[in-house]
Amino acid sequence: MFRITSLRTIAALLGALCLTSSLPVLAQADYPTKPIRLIVGFAAGGISDVLARALSAKLSQDLGQQVLVENKQGAGTTIAADFIAKAPPDGYTLFLQDITTHAINATLYQKLPYDSIKDFTPIGLVASTPLMLVVNASTPARDLRELVALVKASPGKYSYASSGIGAITHLAGEMMKTRGGFDAVHVPYKGSSPATQAILGNEVTYTFSTMPPALSNVKSGKLRAIAVTTAKRATSAPEVPTMIEAGMPGFDIVLYSGIIGPPGMAPALVRRINAAFSKVVTDANIKSVYATIGADPITESPEFFADMLGKEIAMLAPVVRASGAKAE
Repeated sequence: MFRITSLRTIAALLGALCLTSSLPVLAQADYPTKPIRLIVGFAAGGISDVLARALSAKLSQDLGQQVLVENKQGAGTTIAADFIAKAPPDGYTLFLQDITTHAINATLYQKLPYDSIKDFTPIGLVASTPLMLVVNASTPARDLRELVALVKASPGKYSYASSGIGAITHLAGEMMKTRGGFDAVHVPYKGSSPATQAILGNEVTYTFSTMPPALSNVKSGKLRAIAVTTAKRATSAPEVPTMIEAGMPGFDIVLYSGIIGPPGMAPALVRRINAAFSKVVTDANIKSVYATIGADPITESPEFFADMLGKEIAMLAPVVRASGAKAE
């Protein structure tokens, strides 16, 4: 009798264990059952914010739950990143990050409240945007070789603008100086738009601009496009050569945007969210939004994104150090 009772007890316990272990799977299959928060580390109106709001609107339709964009700007996106690193790994708090958040900040900041790799779950890439090297239309240099020759002929005379110390536009300028073998004065501004205005006013010689302010001024004839920083030409400006084509081998900087989550997210849940964003990114209306900001839609696996994050940190670390930029 004791044996039978014991067997029944064991069977009941095993049944309960199986039921309990299946709950996360069931929860992932039903995901989402409540609104999702999509965190952006920049203020409203920028490229990341525009992307987040376009993606969230379509994603809300597809998933049947609201995807709410929250701007947590400040401290070079580290405030938003720290918030994500400490969030529950249930898929209801996600982060639209870019090259600043991990590839740059991992070296730019001497001490971060999180580990740039271990404290996050890469989910997938959603956008790729180049920077555009531009000069004032009155500048005599018409291509990259002429621009390098112009600046090299008078060390310290010419200057370049960036959107801020340690920003990707700053690092692109430092990389160009190193590979071009010349010197130029760095003039940081508070954002890409003010930096572009400096070029329009002939306050500086050149800048690596984000696409929205660059495209509009190039099309109006006020600025001259020299090159884009990606390995392939930009869809929004196919007539503009890449830095590699223009004569600077290996110059490849991508202002990418990706979705990441807190650490410890279940693989099945990560795949579910990756698939949802991949579907949205290929939507025709979303592609039209991308075109207005000079971005290209991309979809990649979580594994590809994770590998890419590590490589980007390693690639930009020496550039950040050489620039002398530091953030506390």
